[in-house]
Amino acid sequence: MSKLFDLTGKVAVALGGNSTLGGSIAKGFAEHGAKVAIVGRNMESAEEITNEIKQAGGEAKSFQADVSDLATVEKVAQEIEDWAGGWDILLNAPGMNSTTPFLDLATEEWDKIMDVNLRGVVFATQIFAKKMVEQDRGGSIINISSVSSTTPLSKVFTYSASKAAMNNVTQFLAREFAPNNIRVNAIIPGFFPAEQNRKILSEERVNQIMGHTPMNRFGDPEELQGAAIYLASDKASGYVTGTFIRVDGGFGGMTI
Repeated sequence: MSKLFDLTGKVAVALGGNSTLGGSIAKGFAEHGAKVAIVGRNMESAEEITNEIKQAGGEAKSFQADVSDLATVEKVAQEIEDWAGGWDILLNAPGMNSTTPFLDLATEEWDKIMDVNLRGVVFATQIFAKKMVEQDRGGSIINISSVSSTTPLSKVFTYSASKAAMNNVTQFLAREFAPNNIRVNAIIPGFFPAEQNRKILSEERVNQIMGHTPMNRFGDPEELQGAAIYLASDKASGYVTGTFIRVDGGFGGMTI
């Protein structure tokens, strides 16, 4: 069975690989044999993830780019190609959130969040997917969505809208790249202790979340690794594309 999830010989690019969730998934890729490019705006946190991978015996390198500045993404794509010769797996894990109420929302804030969560991810994917098509060896693109993509959450209007759009993009690109044997899927995480959602986790908010989460707890970032490794592996999920895997403690199946 272990051969199904062996990523030896694969190169993974983790956009947002310096984040809590992206970093955990990147470490999972490395533990299963992939060579991993950790890409993020903050080089200090990227280096931290890279060093953890190396200390565990894996191979990784840190790169700096901001998906809201596509010139930096073009540059980093070339740097990664020079380092690894190409890539087989693309993880899209950048994310930006805000608790601004809808009636107080300014266009500047909307644009800033969309530039990262939607526009940036879409056009960064375009940059990396072009190379995957040219390589002609297939591959896997994994988007990090959110439970707010299917049922909008209160207090995070713009984030919810961006993730709903990302689901649509996932299915569109799955159809677009199927002839190239490039699979495109998304993971829908529930509530994890990620930096971007800590600021809205008041005691009242935590109680609301737990009341809607059958498993009655937050997720551990390592619990995303299994879904990501499954989607990254050609042998395990070679016929899986355009789908969403929930890792949410039952949140998506809960009603009153």
